[in-house]
Amino acid sequence: MRSEELFAEAQTLMPGGVSSPVRAIKPYPFYTRSASGSHLLTEDGENLVDCCLGYGPLILGHAHPAVREAICSCTEGGWLYGTPAEKELILARMIVADHPSVDMVRFVSSGSEATMAAIRLARGFTNREDIIKIEGGFHGAHDGVLIKAGSGATTMGVPDSAGVIPDVVRHTLQVPYNDTEALSSLLENNDNVAAFILEPVLGNVGPVLPDENYLSEVRKITEEHDVLLILDEVITGYRLGIGGAQVKYGITPDLTTFGKIIGGGLPIGCFSGRRDIMAMTAPAGPVYQAGTFSGNPLSLSAGIACLQQLRDNPGVYSTLAENARAIGESIPSAKSDGFVNLGSMFKLFFRKTPPRDYREAKESDTEAFSVFWNKMIKKGIFLPPSQFETNFLSIAHTEEDVATIAGAYSECLS
Repeated sequence: MRSEELFAEAQTLMPGGVSSPVRAIKPYPFYTRSASGSHLLTEDGENLVDCCLGYGPLILGHAHPAVREAICSCTEGGWLYGTPAEKELILARMIVADHPSVDMVRFVSSGSEATMAAIRLARGFTNREDIIKIEGGFHGAHDGVLIKAGSGATTMGVPDSAGVIPDVVRHTLQVPYNDTEALSSLLENNDNVAAFILEPVLGNVGPVLPDENYLSEVRKITEEHDVLLILDEVITGYRLGIGGAQVKYGITPDLTTFGKIIGGGLPIGCFSGRRDIMAMTAPAGPVYQAGTFSGNPLSLSAGIACLQQLRDNPGVYSTLAENARAIGESIPSAKSDGFVNLGSMFKLFFRKTPPRDYREAKESDTEAFSVFWNKMIKKGIFLPPSQFETNFLSIAHTEEDVATIAGAYSECLS
């Protein structure tokens, strides 16, 4: 197989043969030759229905014509300037208009970079050192948050990374998701907390959904203790609707991080929020942040085209949700209790009930998931190759695609 040959060479050139750990499928990953709409074509000639979608950014599907046209048009005028460009303002206006909590944005090159900068900004604004994160919440691979992370680190059983300095992570405190009492107790005994950062919906172990009123209670508790609330909407931003989770659940964070969808499939991130906090960012303020590729015109062009498609067609969100529900309804009743979906995000947990937090998610039968995943790939369905990753749908998935996915779920779980 061509993929096997490529992976054999890749292992001599790259650590583990991959550029990101979750791609290291056993015994070897398939290599993608091209992608279009809802399908991937592999180097081995297989045509797969894609429910991974680049781990979330491709809500329009692969190579959407409007995004492709925007990218091609941009290349005619160059693709890196090192100067401001009007497209920064266009995309910034869209994000500000769609999120009542956002007054200003700063573009960066990835979600990890966005969360790192937001945490630094929170510390600079409050003059406090500690942050709180959710157990299992994933905010990128930088030192301050790489503790009991979700995604690949969970799958590999390496919740703490070698090379992370203890003096750094001692300022990162943790509480369970859906546990407001733990958050209150922690804050009552610590007056050095700058911010609480959380995914409103845990996307890198799930999805794991918030209990009713959990997010509003979190907002209330953080306000009472004068602690900034950072919502990490790298996954949920524009995935759960225009305005993301904060509009869906009616909460107002102090800072928000975005990525994935706002770049239309190209590398991007941004941190954003209240004007008085954002004004602390250099060069306006003393909190330093910079990047050669920040505000890259290609990513901005793709993002503008993607968001415009979503804004012009808001009804696609209800269609996506209906399609995800249809997949869940195809699961045999004996296995269906572990199915979770929210909008176009969905997952079958191999446990008796949907998890409420990281610890419950970790109780899932990962061996059973592995067997199931291999059956699905043989049926031509590509799911993220981890129990602890969210599946996604795009507007490119047709009724036939959804029926194919549903049929595969039914057969592989029978």
